Amino acid sequence: MMEPNILTWADLRISLALGWRDFRRAPALGLFFAGVYVLGGWVLLLAFTEAGRLWWSLPAMAGFPILGPFIACGFYDISRRLEAGEPLSWRDVMGVIFQQRNRQIPSMAAIIVVFFLFWNFLAHMIFALFLGFSTMTNVSSSFGVFLTPNGLTMLATGTVIGAVFAATLFSLTVISLPLLLDREVDFVTAMITSVGVVSTNPFVMFGWATLIALALFAAMLPGFLGLFLVLPLFGHATWHLYRRALE
Repeated sequence: MMEPNILTWADLRISLALGWRDFRRAPALGLFFAGVYVLGGWVLLLAFTEAGRLWWSLPAMAGFPILGPFIACGFYDISRRLEAGEPLSWRDVMGVIFQQRNRQIPSMAAIIVVFFLFWNFLAHMIFALFLGFSTMTNVSSSFGVFLTPNGLTMLATGTVIGAVFAATLFSLTVISLPLLLDREVDFVTAMITSVGVVSTNPFVMFGWATLIALALFAAMLPGFLGLFLVLPLFGHATWHLYRRALE
């Protein structure tokens, strides 16, 4: 495992500033990659609405942004090229993303998908345990059932368990994804390195995770449109945080 550096709150501010700079230098690419997430969010919301199961969109939309390691590589490669002064074009960036299919990223993607699917299964099970016998005829038009004692307990339980899932996945991927793009290492080593960075800097990395979670939640509220800003900003910033953590 590579020895991680000690990070400070200043590293987060600098990473965000550099991420915003990269987004401004390559806005079209950033908006394109963010658009993939926005389109996916709309498709999920429409599918659940048409099926009359709008409430299931909550755990699905909460997990959807973690399903894009290949898209994340797009942001990382843009920042890597800008940092190195390399040519930046659609063909170059898309080529790097396409090449990842033969490297370690698919293994990481499989782990993320398993997390996502298991979280959705667990969310359904928690829902059934607390509200399985409740009258659900008005859930499509009213969320009053969630304000009942069972509903509030379900929300609290789901929040705690979801936070554990999110923290685990964050620890495994926050550094490993840019590391896999940048260097020829196996995905297990990359995950161990990522966990090492988080364990070495628990308060700073927890602050980073909280900031990302709040920004993503706020970005989803206006019809996912906020993701056009939040995803490129944090995608580029994560690359710079990775560089500060390991180099």
